[in-house]
Amino acid sequence: MKSFLDKFGTTSSIVCALHCALLPIVISILPALGLGFMAWSGFEWAFVIFASLLGLLSLWIGYQRHRVYRALLFLIPGLLLVWMGVLVPEIHHAVLPHAVVMSVGGTLIAVAHLINLRLNHSHVHDASCRHAH
Repeated sequence: MKSFLDKFGTTSSIVCALHCALLPIVISILPALGLGFMAWSGFEWAFVIFASLLGLLSLWIGYQRHRVYRALLFLIPGLLLVWMGVLVPEIHHAVLPHAVVMSVGGTLIAVAHLINLRLNHSHVHDASCRHAH
C-alpha cells in the first residue's frame, strides 16, 4: 500500500504539473475535445485538496517506516505553491504566474513522492527500526 500511494501520488502530481503548464496553451480547444471541465476552478480545488491529503498521508506512512524527513523538504514547498495558486488572487487570475506556480508546485510534490518511494524501498529492517516488522 505504501508504494502504491507514492506511485499514485507521483503520477497524479506529474499530471497536475502538466495540466497547469499546458492549460494556458490549450484552454481554447478543451471544450471542443469534451474536456472543458479541466478548465473549471472546482477541478483545480479538488485536485489541490486531493494532492495535499494524499501527499501528507503517504509521507506520514513512509516516515513511520524510514524516519527520514527529506521528502518533506519537497512536499511542503510544493503544497505551499499549489495552495498559493488557488488562494492568492494575484496569482490565480494571472495566466502565466498561475501556470508557473502550479507547475513548479506539482513537480515538487511529485519529487517528494519519488523520494519517499525510494526511502521506503531502501529501508533495511534491523534492531534500530522503530516500527513493527
